[in-house]
Amino acid sequence: MLNNLLNIFSRNKKNTSNQILNIQNTYPSEQLFLAVNDYSKNSEIRYVGGCVRKSILNEKIDDVDLSTNLDPIQLEDCLKKNNIKYLTTGKKFGTLTALVNDFKFEITSLRKDIITDGRHAKVEYTNNWKEDAERRDFTFNSIYANINGEIFDPFNGKNHLKSGKIFFIGDPDKRIKEDYLRILRYIRFFLNYSNHPHDKNVTKAIKQNIEGIKKISKERLLDELRKIVLSSGFLKIKSDKFCLEIIQLIFPQISNLEFIKKNSNEDFVKLQKSKDFILILSLLIIDLTDNTEYFLHKFNLSNEDKNRIIFLNNVFKNKLKSKYFSTQNLMKILYTYGRERLLDIIRYQSIKYGKKENFKQKIDFFEKVEIPKFPLNANLLIDNYNFKKDKILGNKIKELENFWLNNNFKISKEEVLKIVKN
Repeated sequence: MLNNLLNIFSRNKKNTSNQILNIQNTYPSEQLFLAVNDYSKNSEIRYVGGCVRKSILNEKIDDVDLSTNLDPIQLEDCLKKNNIKYLTTGKKFGTLTALVNDFKFEITSLRKDIITDGRHAKVEYTNNWKEDAERRDFTFNSIYANINGEIFDPFNGKNHLKSGKIFFIGDPDKRIKEDYLRILRYIRFFLNYSNHPHDKNVTKAIKQNIEGIKKISKERLLDELRKIVLSSGFLKIKSDKFCLEIIQLIFPQISNLEFIKKNSNEDFVKLQKSKDFILILSLLIIDLTDNTEYFLHKFNLSNEDKNRIIFLNNVFKNKLKSKYFSTQNLMKILYTYGRERLLDIIRYQSIKYGKKENFKQKIDFFEKVEIPKFPLNANLLIDNYNFKKDKILGNKIKELENFWLNNNFKISKEEVLKIVKN
């Protein structure tokens, strides 16, 4: 505990951010700080990256990343001694995931780059916080903070963040060549935080290195696309030619941005907040070509996500007439494909075409309405009409169901008899 007391008494009041203290209100990280800071005379752990950036801007924090000057072996020993559960899935990259009260904390040992190839980096562990900061991408992602809210900000990232300036650490060309995914990260951060025009040196470096994106795995590209389209700044892309150009160079299948260009679309903002990336992706890639099929071939999505997109593509690959969205027809879709598929159709149409039709009432209705149940079955026909369990029975059931479905979910005994005897 001596080391913890020394840390408290050595605070630098001028370099303290009260917003950092808000992290502890949601995430139980104190146990980790106590464990690491008490492990040895010089051991230390700090918040870093997105959680610090979001704390400074009072944004919602989704997860917490930490850095420590312990190497992975020392960190593992520290967690064991303090009975803190952890995962070792990222150990070869210098990261352990600590588990505290059902929360996950990724803790990465300080590193410096030895060799980079645009996709992977060979690193060496260090106990120098500045060396670790130098390998990061943007100045506001190299801000570290301890549990008391004291920050270490070697590249003035906090001021850049507050003033809406997006700066690479050092030479943009060099930073991008270390990891080409930083091209997309720049687009995301620019759309969300920038209050200034693009720096010509940055746009030049991005265009000169755009081919390097081919080195990045499809999984990393898709994950970054997800972060971009779900971010609050995504709608700004309609007025930013450079960001739009880069997105469409990397993801040429994203061809449908008209609904974003027309207006801000409140329903789209709600969709973003619901984190429904697959429906947003459907809006962006579905058109009258084989665009959707090519995207799904190129990127590895789960079967469920693929099926959602394929279903919507099959529905919207042709222009739909207004009667398609009549309550009667939508009830048929509800019965045939289920509630989630139906709501996908309505939300897709509503967002793509704005307030052209009043879809909100339809969504409210179909979220609650009971799914119709076909009143007949095979046993009823066997018991009452002398059918056998064969193909004829199956065909007759289907014929009855189609009649019921197209007759507003109604069928009388006389109509059943007529169809059965036909």
